[in-house]
Amino acid sequence: MIDPLFLEGIIKILFVFVLISAGLIISTRNLSSILTSYTIQSFLLAAVSFLLYLIDGKSQLLLLAGLTLGSKVILIPYFISRIEEKIRIGRDIHFTYLEPTTSLMLSIGLIILSYSSLSKIFEGLPLSKLFFFGAVIGLSLTLMGMLVVFSRKRVITKALGYLSMENGVLMFGLFVTELPFIIEVLIVIDLIILVILTTILAVGMDSSIEEYREKVRKLQIWTGGEFR
Repeated sequence: MIDPLFLEGIIKILFVFVLISAGLIISTRNLSSILTSYTIQSFLLAAVSFLLYLIDGKSQLLLLAGLTLGSKVILIPYFISRIEEKIRIGRDIHFTYLEPTTSLMLSIGLIILSYSSLSKIFEGLPLSKLFFFGAVIGLSLTLMGMLVVFSRKRVITKALGYLSMENGVLMFGLFVTELPFIIEVLIVIDLIILVILTTILAVGMDSSIEEYREKVRKLQIWTGGEFR
């Protein structure tokens, strides 16, 4: 049997990489790189859930790891990459209110704020350091995803920020609350609907009427429909 302390050490290392992926989503201008960062972040989340399963032995954690791997690492990134390919927007160079450097500095402040706030909230509670840091990372990830939604201009990038926020909520739930598996299924359905709506919205963003009609025509061909 694997030593639980060894597994906890691996989880703490994964926490660092989760924060790095969130920072890349905030600062990167290339949409493909942002999508890759989100995919890696989701994979790390699935890995954390699997390692927690090895520690606690709860089947719900294993199911959650599989669900995260199938939906957030494979299905949703594939769907968004097809959207990106069809609308041909390779870079998101426009930021609203905050530039990348400012966003990164603010994200560091959000991490410190999450740590200090949860320290006061969980003070006196029998919560291990691993679960406390997991809650801090989850809250920080949620706030950093919200920062992406706030600072980015294009719809697809905002959608990835929303998906990163959901990863933060899931991370927080892994360490603080017991989320029923059915709730996670409903969340995934909500995310899939979000991606579908993003397809409809993003195709017309920052386009002239002629470009909009051309992009819609390409999407109609891709989905097998007709365009007139």
